[in-house]
Amino acid sequence: MNSVRYFIVVDADDNDAGPGTVSLNFWRRMDAVDDVAPIEVTTPDDPALLHFTSGTTGTPKGAIHVHGAMTMHYLTGSYALDLHPDDIFWCTADPGWVTGMSYGVITPLLHGVTSIIDESEFDADRWYRILQDQNVTVWYTAPTAIRMLIKAGPEAAQDYRFPRLRFVASVGEPLNPEAVWWGKRVLGLPIHDNWWQTETGGIMIANTPAFDIKPGSMGRPLPGVDAYIVHHGDDGSVSVIDQPDVEGELALKTGWPSMFRGYLHQEDRYRKSFTDDMYLTGDLVKRDSDGYIWFVGRADDVIKSAGHLIGPFEVESALTDHPAVAEAAVIGTPDPTVGEVVKAFVTVKDGFDADDGLRRELLGHARKRLGAAVAPKHIEFVDSLPHTRSGKIMRRLLKARELGLPEGDTSTIESAPNPPVTEASR
Repeated sequence: MNSVRYFIVVDADDNDAGPGTVSLNFWRRMDAVDDVAPIEVTTPDDPALLHFTSGTTGTPKGAIHVHGAMTMHYLTGSYALDLHPDDIFWCTADPGWVTGMSYGVITPLLHGVTSIIDESEFDADRWYRILQDQNVTVWYTAPTAIRMLIKAGPEAAQDYRFPRLRFVASVGEPLNPEAVWWGKRVLGLPIHDNWWQTETGGIMIANTPAFDIKPGSMGRPLPGVDAYIVHHGDDGSVSVIDQPDVEGELALKTGWPSMFRGYLHQEDRYRKSFTDDMYLTGDLVKRDSDGYIWFVGRADDVIKSAGHLIGPFEVESALTDHPAVAEAAVIGTPDPTVGEVVKAFVTVKDGFDADDGLRRELLGHARKRLGAAVAPKHIEFVDSLPHTRSGKIMRRLLKARELGLPEGDTSTIESAPNPPVTEASR
């Protein structure tokens, strides 16, 4: 703070704010400004935005984006969100995160749509009321919010109707199949999952309105996006995997308009994110024979057990398909025989008892769905899971607490019991 010389304050007089620092009244300074201000000339490649990642795998990184990113915001608003001028659009993301700025502010302005802004914390009745009373037509939210609505129970939505709602999309973390069909039962519409990152600056892969949804899938690359599944060789080389249903890292051919242009003060880390004109996302995925991409997990989160590589999402999805489970998070814990075993942390829906009987039922349910090698060996019931303020589950924090390790950077962890759901990017 020693470098800060001035604070701009609203409805307060100029005054000293401490040694070497002065508070300046916003309105007094605005009255003194000339009504005519020159417009700075910019190019599509000039820096415009600095978005920080959510810190789920480590210290948040500052991704630098340029003015030309707006091209991607406009195009994806059409292709992935199906925005039209007469729409009433609600993006629930906080504008301090990349989704909230890119799709809560910039995209609706570019499309000229009416945009809903709500500053209050999550409340199921309030959210259903907004969808109904504001006649929302397109809703963009996050899995955390959807899971919280599911936990509130279907009866919470029974007093509300959404006749104008025509499209619902989700981003931030993978959306399990049960959540997709929950949308159909409760909202009258399935939920379209899509994928992108703070670094990509815009939606890259989506279950678009034009194609059938594959529940549990991220969708297919949007027009103009070249996505590859790649394998890392022991010699450091990277090769493209052409066969379907083979796990590898998701990579994107460089050159899309909203591609980030650097990490703030981390030039070496930025360069290591690229190889052979491809951006390496750090996400492990598979592509099926129809071209749909399926999320396996972050490379940092994959669990190695008895020769198996286990993606947390696969296990979490199986658990959340059980009618008692509201939310689940999975980590690997050390085991002298198999390397790691799967442990799940589970929150239960209202009306269910988190007891030994339910634990045994969930263990059996997971083994039946996944097989003994992949299913969790331990389940711990918790009141809540740690999330970032953008709504993502912090598995690394669960693992650090489980193993008694340093928690690392926790600057983005939520402080409120109900997270101000959502960000975008995984």
